[in-house]
Amino acid sequence: MSAQATQKTAAQLIVQALEAEGVEYVFGIPGEENIHFVDALKDSSIRYILVRHEQGAAFMAELYGRLTGKAGVASATLGPGAINLQLGVADATTNSTPVVAITAQVGLDRIYKETHQVVDLVSLFKPITKWSELAPSVQALPELIRKAFKTAQTERPGAVYLAIPEDVESAPAPGDLAPLPLNVVRPQDPSAAQIARAAEVLATARRPIVLAGHGATRAGASDALVRFSEKLGLPVATTFNGKGVFPDDHRHALGAVGFMRHDYVNFGFDEADVLITVGYELQEFDPVKINPNRDKKIIHVHRFPAEVDDHYPVAVGVHGDISRSLHALGDAVHRRFTMNGTGEKIRRMLREELEQGREEHGFPLSPRRVVADIREAMGREDIVLADTGAVKMWMARMYPAYEPNTMIVSNGLSSMGFAVPGALAAKLACPRRKVLAATGDGAFLMNSQELETAVRERIPFVVLVWEDGAYGLIEWKMDLELGRDSNVAFGNPDFVKYAESFGARGYRISSAGELLPTLRKALADDVVSVIAVPVDYSANLQLTDKLGELTGPF
Repeated sequence: MSAQATQKTAAQLIVQALEAEGVEYVFGIPGEENIHFVDALKDSSIRYILVRHEQGAAFMAELYGRLTGKAGVASATLGPGAINLQLGVADATTNSTPVVAITAQVGLDRIYKETHQVVDLVSLFKPITKWSELAPSVQALPELIRKAFKTAQTERPGAVYLAIPEDVESAPAPGDLAPLPLNVVRPQDPSAAQIARAAEVLATARRPIVLAGHGATRAGASDALVRFSEKLGLPVATTFNGKGVFPDDHRHALGAVGFMRHDYVNFGFDEADVLITVGYELQEFDPVKINPNRDKKIIHVHRFPAEVDDHYPVAVGVHGDISRSLHALGDAVHRRFTMNGTGEKIRRMLREELEQGREEHGFPLSPRRVVADIREAMGREDIVLADTGAVKMWMARMYPAYEPNTMIVSNGLSSMGFAVPGALAAKLACPRRKVLAATGDGAFLMNSQELETAVRERIPFVVLVWEDGAYGLIEWKMDLELGRDSNVAFGNPDFVKYAESFGARGYRISSAGELLPTLRKALADDVVSVIAVPVDYSANLQLTDKLGELTGPF
């Protein structure tokens, strides 16, 4: 065999580097300019998931990264294919999730001039990534790919972008080029001075409260957070993105903040004088809603310093491994706080809403009934993805989550259409768990084509479409603030026939009593299923009216 026949190509070198990073899946659509890369994947240990839209590939990579902590990989061709990745890439960055986006680019022999399909992709991706670069040569590939993964996965994680010119991708690779060894950035212990200063703040606190965010989930700090809360007697709320990092059935749980109005859990913050934020990032939730008067002392516990915000004046920043920080702070505080009645009242009101939902038998179904039945059908560790819209508001505030990353929303960018492709990736990341995508009819049709991907790849999950024939959250907001709505209504296909046309199973709910058994059957069948459930959103304004009438302190 000739030396030329055995010459390693740049595309093969890229694949070897991905294997060295532990990549299991690449989500994407091939193009003319990256056929060598896609061909090289065929002979590797990496499974290529051919999708139906690049936006879906990016959302899949994001959810895989969120659930595993390892960067998900999305691939596309140059020009339009690369641009289609951008929504999911931006969603990953704003949700602090590691993603490596790799696309083709025109060859170096013509990138400098006006030519077919040329767009400055590196510049386009820079504002929505942690790092964006073009590979100038084959020799640069091992360093660039190692840097891409290191940058994406290091706190604060996010998306990165790498463009591979067509002539670089197809070039021969020198025999001595190989993937670089991995080096992982390890979190440090917090400084003793930071812990001492934080303990001083808590020594004089009257009613401290903990707010846990997505960073606590990423850090695997759930057990440490529970121990910290129990040792000091502290109530704990979470952001929408942090749901489950502190179990909602714990006696100290206050629920999630993030609703559009002053919700039950906000009353716990109204009474607090000290906020202990654990893995909280400001894009998850605007701090003005829990510190409107800028009068609360804030202890910021995270791997990195807080963003600057007028309503987030940090008294002490405790930077380091979150679990070790919580252990150290718990040991340094020599008192236990007394839980007042506010927390119990908040938990009771949330329980009563869920119980009310179980007893609502009207048709179309109330949102509370849908949430209650989903919770009844899903196991403690099963995964629900709630797409952006009115669905997210009802699920995030009412659905009890008991384990980290078991109720997932996009609350950084709040992108519509992530739940269906995200559910596919969630099932790949956690194959032994049941996965449900809860989505409005508006968000569903934005990426419903990925049903075909799931059927073809035999990746089972259930899609529950909340059907109301409108962009329900916008309608809610218009009715609330303007007293009327406009340009929000649309028509829908027959979702049962639509699902079946892809080879999935389709169900339509025609009474309240049908939803729970249908959910259980679809989840047990372990195939791709779509359930259409008509929803009565008249409860939207009833809820915001009720919350507007609540007065505190409790």
